[in-house]
Amino acid sequence: MIIQKPMGKYDLVVIGAGMVGASFALALAKSLRKECAVLIVEAAHSDPDRSASPSFDDRSTALSFGSSLILKNIGLWDSIADSVTPIDQIHVSDRGHFGSAVLDAVAEGVAALGYVVENRRFGDSLGRALRDSERLALLAPARVESIKPIASGMHLQLSDAGGNSFQLESSVVVLADGGRSPICSQLGIASDREQYGQQAMIANIAFENSHHNVAFERFTDSGPLAILPLQPLDGENRGALIWTIPNDGIADYMALDDEQLLERLQDRFGFRLGSITRIGQRFCYPLSLQVAREQIRPGLVLLGNVAHTLHPVAGQGFNLALRDAEVLAGVLAEAINANVGPGEMQVLQKFVQRQASDQLRTIGFSHYLTRLFSSNRGSLVWARKFGLASIDILPLVKHEFAYGAMGLADH
Repeated sequence: MIIQKPMGKYDLVVIGAGMVGASFALALAKSLRKECAVLIVEAAHSDPDRSASPSFDDRSTALSFGSSLILKNIGLWDSIADSVTPIDQIHVSDRGHFGSAVLDAVAEGVAALGYVVENRRFGDSLGRALRDSERLALLAPARVESIKPIASGMHLQLSDAGGNSFQLESSVVVLADGGRSPICSQLGIASDREQYGQQAMIANIAFENSHHNVAFERFTDSGPLAILPLQPLDGENRGALIWTIPNDGIADYMALDDEQLLERLQDRFGFRLGSITRIGQRFCYPLSLQVAREQIRPGLVLLGNVAHTLHPVAGQGFNLALRDAEVLAGVLAEAINANVGPGEMQVLQKFVQRQASDQLRTIGFSHYLTRLFSSNRGSLVWARKFGLASIDILPLVKHEFAYGAMGLADH
């Protein structure tokens, strides 16, 4: 429910109502068996009447099969199910070299390897669920002006769009405000960061042939590129393009006109989808691996990109964050239901311990693929040639690779 003025004390405050923060809050609400005061603070305006037609340029997110199970458990899946595009196959190839791999949902015994959801629809569903929840209070737009630890948790000073200021305390704060969190800087929480020397160019594209629910991962001399299947719009076959380009080449790519860029893309990707006929609005952002040196402190947990930001090459960032959110919600609900303070370190350490192997494996997998498929060094080219061939030839290797991609490694 939307509120205009917060109370002076909460059991839990979530900072950030984006896809990760909102999913966590809704998972927590579903797991609680007793009364708990939960506040979500979001800097963006919450508009319950927003309705806009789908756009060719709408951004999207790849959900693993495991993430779809989490969203079903939270009760969110039905609200987006008719707008997602299933990924029935993932085709992985290396331009100019032999060796490829095809992962198939039927072979893995699942309805789909994953799904692609447009962020607008997902965000609207999350927003409605937050506003409709009787267990969650939403203050938006509002920002955190200051935060400091106290004996009972955290003290926060908030301000809203009208210039009103609020002081409150919380037993635990879940920080989910993105990878460039000013609150982390305020609290002195540092991150280890490795720059990849690359940028991601993202745009939606249209093409001649149906994608048949196939996602493509293509490794090229200019960097990896992915095309994710989207629902058709106005009769056009659509896909989401994520193209990794070295820093010293991104300005050139962004300066090309649409015809020139499509020609270059067609050359790198090939004709698996026929002619690529259109490219929409382009965006680019620098790529790095960023991992916070502390995920927990007494009364504080980091969640989502503020905890770990991954390269998009394997599409694992949001899916790992959603698994973190599910586990954290369970740990905190377990403590609250047992009348244990949710901000106590012994509670928060359970979350870290339960997710440590998943985080280590997923971050390592994403980083390894980035290094392997972004290099034209001879030894790494040969390594990926035989790596792709072995994935496609050896059933056990393919099965393990597919389960990792589906977010089911621990299932």
